[in-house]
Amino acid sequence: MLDFIRSTTLLFMLLNPFLMVVYMIDVFDKLPVPTFRNVVIRAGIISIIVFSIAAILGDVLFRVLLQAEFASFQVFGGIVFLLIALRFVFEGNAAIKGLRGESRNIAGSIAMPLMIGPGTIGASIVVGKRLTHIYAVLSITFAVLASVGLMIVLKYIHDYVRERNDELVQRYIDIAGRVTALVVGTFAIEMIMRGLSTWKEIVG
Repeated sequence: MLDFIRSTTLLFMLLNPFLMVVYMIDVFDKLPVPTFRNVVIRAGIISIIVFSIAAILGDVLFRVLLQAEFASFQVFGGIVFLLIALRFVFEGNAAIKGLRGESRNIAGSIAMPLMIGPGTIGASIVVGKRLTHIYAVLSITFAVLASVGLMIVLKYIHDYVRERNDELVQRYIDIAGRVTALVVGTFAIEMIMRGLSTWKEIVG
């Protein structure tokens, strides 16, 4: 039970719904609550499927099926998040709009790369090693649903506050987004360095 709680908490913290809403502020502004709810639920389902596959297959997913080391995925994923962070630092909320498609594609673009990334994929593999397959899938499902549920609650709060002081909300989101981008950029560099370090051990 302790491993189950630890695994669920780990994935939930990496998903970080509070960070997610900053990167989805344009979706928050554009979509009504029912549509937003359907979009993030679909993104959550996509994430659950991908995370579950990663947990069940583990390192086999990379070494056998993709014939690549997980370190390569860490380096590439770190570069992707670094580019996102840099754009957000210099362009603010407008940067994230260019990283997703039109409304019909929003669910998939929220899932990748905002929910499905090197950190969460790596955590899913760890969860698969800690728990049996059934409990690993349950842990992943609980973590993703908790994250999705909190994002929906934050959407309600956002709409309620925005009706009363839109300028304050937009100013807060822009500042919070740029500050958060610094954290994401730092995490991206850490992912790249870990990948390079792992590659060094493999080659050495």
